[in-house]
Amino acid sequence: MDGISSGDAGVAVDRLWPGQPATITDLSGGITNRNYRVDVGGSSYVLRVGGKDTELLGIDRSTEHAASLRAAEVGVGPEVIDFLQPEGWLVTRFIQGRSVPPNEIRTPDGIQRVARVLQKIHGAAPIPGRFDAHAVVEEYRNAARAHGVRIPVEFDEAHRVSEQIRRARGMQPTVPCHNDLLNANFLDDGEIRVVDWEYAGMGDRFFDLANLSVNHDFELADDRLLL
Repeated sequence: MDGISSGDAGVAVDRLWPGQPATITDLSGGITNRNYRVDVGGSSYVLRVGGKDTELLGIDRSTEHAASLRAAEVGVGPEVIDFLQPEGWLVTRFIQGRSVPPNEIRTPDGIQRVARVLQKIHGAAPIPGRFDAHAVVEEYRNAARAHGVRIPVEFDEAHRVSEQIRRARGMQPTVPCHNDLLNANFLDDGEIRVVDWEYAGMGDRFFDLANLSVNHDFELADDRLLL
């Protein structure tokens, strides 16, 4: 991600653990951020450094911090250790877990395990921020136009369908949602954990469920079990 350097990690580590020897390891997988494992003082942490201009995607690092705290509170996310301002760098406890491949999540047991995790998230106390799946794509379109990006011709039809869905469903209650349930954001340390809360906000729980389904190639039977 542009705007992120390994030097940022070194600066953050010096501020967090001044004078202590630390090992910094670059973790792969970040799209709008860079993640580092930091081993220091006999413990392991993850330092999360946000990318340049991510506010154009509606990302607010203070909201991410609050959502991460809530996720840890309900036993879904890693423990939050620190939050460095004004940069918005987040430090969490490193999870000694494994990735969970999509075919494992698609099993009946996998779907039930993830569903229990989502119930904890959606039943948690409110968090800052709002994520409206219909409005977000309009905001992205407007931001793209403002930066001279050509809008794909398929957008208009997709937007028309989105508006049909919005009207048909009407107003929905909002609950804490993750909104970015890519497979890479699930870890298993004996329990299913969810990381990367930068798109989190109060939203429609059914967007979270649909997001999980699409990102894991669920079949109709899988969707029915999830519901």
